[in-house]
Amino acid sequence: MNTSAKTFKQFVIELKRDYPQFKFKSGSQDHWSPKSNTITYKSEAPPQEKEYGILHELAHAQLGHTNYHSDFELLMLESAAWDLAAKIGCKYDVKIDDDHIQSCLDTYRDWLHARSTCPVCRTNVLQKDPYHYRCFNCQAEWKVTGGRFVRPYRRIKKSA
Repeated sequence: MNTSAKTFKQFVIELKRDYPQFKFKSGSQDHWSPKSNTITYKSEAPPQEKEYGILHELAHAQLGHTNYHSDFELLMLESAAWDLAAKIGCKYDVKIDDDHIQSCLDTYRDWLHARSTCPVCRTNVLQKDPYHYRCFNCQAEWKVTGGRFVRPYRRIKKSA
């Protein structure tokens, strides 16, 4: 086992000691599950990225993030989690690179931009409800999927 793997293993042991109310486990992607109180970190990521990811998911847990009702709210939750993750990281001598944070937030910004762009006139608008947008410019309405990790499909509603 290499030194960085031991270091990450020790980091997880410290987190488990300091946050006994949560379970920590490796998995295929970083994730916070409020249902099972489990923080999952990506097992195949480089050690530094694993540290960043586990701190970010711990921040979601600490902030009590359980769900969201709009795409914009999701972006706000992600931003708040990164802010807290950076603060928690200081306790463990982990400085989360701001470029990494902004790159992660950019994926949500790009996703939000794609979903909120009117497929008819290309105007960006706010959500009508969790699954629908309505353009204030041309009145087009479209439905979006609920998934955060899928391509942002937009299905235009047919007028009656």
